[in-house]
Amino acid sequence: MVKDHEEFDVVVLGVATVGSRVRIEGTQGEEGFIDQAKHPSWWSEEAPPPAAGDRLHVVVLDSSRTPPRLSALEKDIEIGRRLRGDG
Repeated sequence: MVKDHEEFDVVVLGVATVGSRVRIEGTQGEEGFIDQAKHPSWWSEEAPPPAAGDRLHVVVLDSSRTPPRLSALEKDIEIGRRLRGDG
C-alpha cells in the first residue's frame, strides 16, 4: 500500500481525457491515477502528452483515494520531499 508523499516510478497503462491510469512499480501491481493537470504536458508544450508504455517518476498526493492520486510534476515531487524531510 502506498502512502502520501512517497515517490515511485510508474508505467502508463491507459490514457483518457481526464488523466492516466498507471501501474506503480515496486508494489504488488498496485495502480494509480494521474490527473491531466498533474502531468507535465498540461503545463508545457515541449512535454509530450502521456501515452501507454511511458515511464514516469511520481509522488503520491492522496493515498486514500481509489486508485491513489499521483503527480508527475517536479514541483509536487519537491513538496513531497520537503514533507518527508528529504529536501
